[in-house]
Amino acid sequence: MAAATGSLEAAASLEEVVSVLQSTARQIVGSDGISVVLREGDTVFYAAEDAIEPLWRGRRFPVAACISGWCMLNGQTAVVPDIESDPRVPMMAYRTTSMRSLVMVPIGAAQPVAALGAYWCASVIPDDATICRLEALAQQAAAALARVCLLAGAGVLREPAPSAGS
Repeated sequence: MAAATGSLEAAASLEEVVSVLQSTARQIVGSDGISVVLREGDTVFYAAEDAIEPLWRGRRFPVAACISGWCMLNGQTAVVPDIESDPRVPMMAYRTTSMRSLVMVPIGAAQPVAALGAYWCASVIPDDATICRLEALAQQAAAALARVCLLAGAGVLREPAPSAGS
């Protein structure tokens, strides 16, 4: 967690913030996958992932039709021990994956601009410490994004460029 904090504090672009989350979140929470999701108006963009299998990197979904969008619209963490029993989860998107549980946290306090998701292949109820680590990482990412936008003089986040090897 300390390494992620330092890397987020040093991040100078949206791409660097996303890269730090992509490379650290899964290990920090012990999940089978993570995703970094950016809000783009009425859609969300799955910008990055680190998972045991491909999830949704590069895809867009309506903000009102997915769990990451719900998380951003409501500014709340979503804990879903069983994706098949939660109406906020679009089952069609998950049918092609082995993921069964998730935690999705908003990035950005007043108006979330992104979300960080952690996924598990088993139906699990993540403990409070795991949820707290994910929320702390999201808070640090929000501060880094705010600083990056302020330094760049931009109020709008843009899609990160594809990285080599991802």
